[in-house]
Amino acid sequence: MTTVYPIPENHPQRFVLHNEVHARSSLILGLPLRATHLALSRSGEEKIHERVHLGQLCERFGVAPPATDADHFSATFDSFQLRWEQHGEFSTYTFYVQGVEDKPFSSPALKKVPVDWLTSLTGKILIAAHATILPATNTLNTIANLTDISPHFANNPIIGSTVTGGAANVFTDFRIHVDGFSRFLIVDQNLRTEQGARLLHRLFEIEVYRVLALLAFPIARKLNPELKKADKQLYTITNAMTQSAGNDTKLLDELTVLAAEIENHVSSNHLRFAAADAYYNLVERRLMDLREVRIQGIQTIGEFMNRRLEPAVNTCRSTSNRFRSLSERVGNASELLRTRVDIIIERQNQSLLSSMNLRAKMQLRMQQMVEGISIVAITYYTASLIRAMAQTLQSLGWHIEPEMIEGASVPFILIGIGLGFKRVHHIIKTTTDAS
Repeated sequence: MTTVYPIPENHPQRFVLHNEVHARSSLILGLPLRATHLALSRSGEEKIHERVHLGQLCERFGVAPPATDADHFSATFDSFQLRWEQHGEFSTYTFYVQGVEDKPFSSPALKKVPVDWLTSLTGKILIAAHATILPATNTLNTIANLTDISPHFANNPIIGSTVTGGAANVFTDFRIHVDGFSRFLIVDQNLRTEQGARLLHRLFEIEVYRVLALLAFPIARKLNPELKKADKQLYTITNAMTQSAGNDTKLLDELTVLAAEIENHVSSNHLRFAAADAYYNLVERRLMDLREVRIQGIQTIGEFMNRRLEPAVNTCRSTSNRFRSLSERVGNASELLRTRVDIIIERQNQSLLSSMNLRAKMQLRMQQMVEGISIVAITYYTASLIRAMAQTLQSLGWHIEPEMIEGASVPFILIGIGLGFKRVHHIIKTTTDAS
């Protein structure tokens, strides 16, 4: 891209980041219309396959397929429009058809999609919903009388409100009907073309994100007994730590096993609980975007979510927080117990060193005693040798007295042996200091 002014070159991601705000923009749809929304959980391989599958639909209708790295796509086919989005753990397909039938949900938009293509869709259905935007008629415009709206929802309790500054009224029952789809009925009071698409998108996102937020709820209920069991086990261990006669090594082993179990639960479910919190925040944001105004006699969508969804999400948050708190408590107990074990080991080492020191002193005294005896013995045998030598010389004719020579040699022998032992002690000390 050429520049008019001599400014530095662009950052490699400048245009990608700049255009990100325009990604997944709302479609411009004519009103009235029908829509069907599908949200499917996808594995890594299924995400790769769905682009191929989507390309097959585009090829059938002569539409340019999405790019190989695209994560969203919109196109108009012969009788319907499609909006596809790929998210981290799910993908969504929204089909739009212009016009309405006599009954809002008698002929949903999904009927216009080729059956064989729908049959080969991969993944697991998280959300399947039909929506219809109807013009305000004399019957539907009388909001105070809900008797004409209730039959469209199998006479279930209606939930709804006036939204987008009074431009539309939204009704639903948040139930899955016999066809396997939930339903949204939108009465167009004064919707502009862009508003209709945005309103549908928000309603479908609320439905998807609330279910995704609830994926952590069964996990929280399943982990609740494990949490109580771990809490009770920790109490038992800490109570045993207060007893002076407890086996600290055994308690430390039990704490280590308990800490491993808790960390396994935390690491296995942390992402799911964090995702539940994030999805719930998205639901709250989308509800704020609706700008609901109460219709007398029925709950608003926000009230319904607060009463039904918020307790479940709070349960998930509480379970996650309790596990983190339990992990910290186990860590503190382990640190205290290790400190106590280290002190006991240090005392044992001090006692062992004292014992070794005493033993070394005893060995030194015994060595000194042995040295004294050795000096006497060596002196005796050396003097005996000198006497034997003197007797040999006497027998050869020398005029000497062997006993006198033996007696006179004893002091010199003692002095020589003493100097020898002193030299040995000096060598040992020098060698020990050098090492």
